Amino acid sequence: MDVSRRSLPATRRIGALQVRPIGLGCMNLSHLYGTPPPAEAAERLLLRALELGVTLFDTAAMYGFGANEELVGRVLSPHRAKFTLASKCGLYGVAGKRVIDGRPETLKSTCDEALKRLRTDVIDLYYLHRLDKKVPVEVSVGALADLVREGKVREIGLSEVSAATLRRAHAVHPIAALQNEYSLWTRNAELGTLEACRELGVAFVAFSPVARGYLTGTLRDPTRFEAGDIRRQMPRFEAANYAKNLQLLDPYAAIAREAGCTMAQLALAWLLHRGDHVIPIPGTTSIAHLEENFGAVDVRLTAQQIAQLDELINQRTVAGVRYSAAVQADIDTEDFP
Repeated sequence: MDVSRRSLPATRRIGALQVRPIGLGCMNLSHLYGTPPPAEAAERLLLRALELGVTLFDTAAMYGFGANEELVGRVLSPHRAKFTLASKCGLYGVAGKRVIDGRPETLKSTCDEALKRLRTDVIDLYYLHRLDKKVPVEVSVGALADLVREGKVREIGLSEVSAATLRRAHAVHPIAALQNEYSLWTRNAELGTLEACRELGVAFVAFSPVARGYLTGTLRDPTRFEAGDIRRQMPRFEAANYAKNLQLLDPYAAIAREAGCTMAQLALAWLLHRGDHVIPIPGTTSIAHLEENFGAVDVRLTAQQIAQLDELINQRTVAGVRYSAAVQADIDTEDFP
């Protein structure tokens, strides 16, 4: 029997928590992907996710400068016992600008504000959203450990950090999850963090798992992005680079057809096959896409299909770097030469 066709676990572990293999990233209901959906539509999507059995909902103080936490709290707090709530601190908005601040007093005050917006007494998984390079990670994690002892947080996570930073943080307090970007076209995790998480028993939570929409096959013209869409500033979506990247999609679609799934499901299934500690959190504003995404848990890939995907879309075949130089300067993750 092809080992890659094995049954995948029905749940995956985040510290002492158990969640379904695919979570929901809530960011684009409020932030960075053009005009957010109307409140009623966002509410319907969150409730439909609960109906589908989603058990991990991911938000942050930064998303909509608090608006996303307020949305999640308003809609989901009546159902609090049914899901794992993840949020983030250390990155927030002031006067329309993003601020990275990992000082203990800032992290603790942000948590208190988040608890009010989320309408809960405890956040199940609280991430340091960005490493503040002016504050040792040990100091920031020490503050989060205080929040655990105070009963305001159950588990601690990190986001956009390297394996070396993860190990330093883990020595101060057990880290339950690392949330970094990971998909077929963003392979930085394979430079160290994916294996470090496996070794340390840390969940790897993969954000942008369908490559910011690229791997769905629906984004053919990036010039149509709205003015506030973050992808307008990303090198891979620049016209010359994207024209090259589009050439990879026809053979990618052929693999999806062979696997009996959609292109988005193929991207998510590939991640689920990378290890039982990997948990993708796709985001969407569409209930149809939400339902499609969570159908990926039933997709089984052969070793040959996985090898074809690895060869087709990777850091050598994708045109353009992940972020602009200015954004990359705030990121601690490993990068390809």
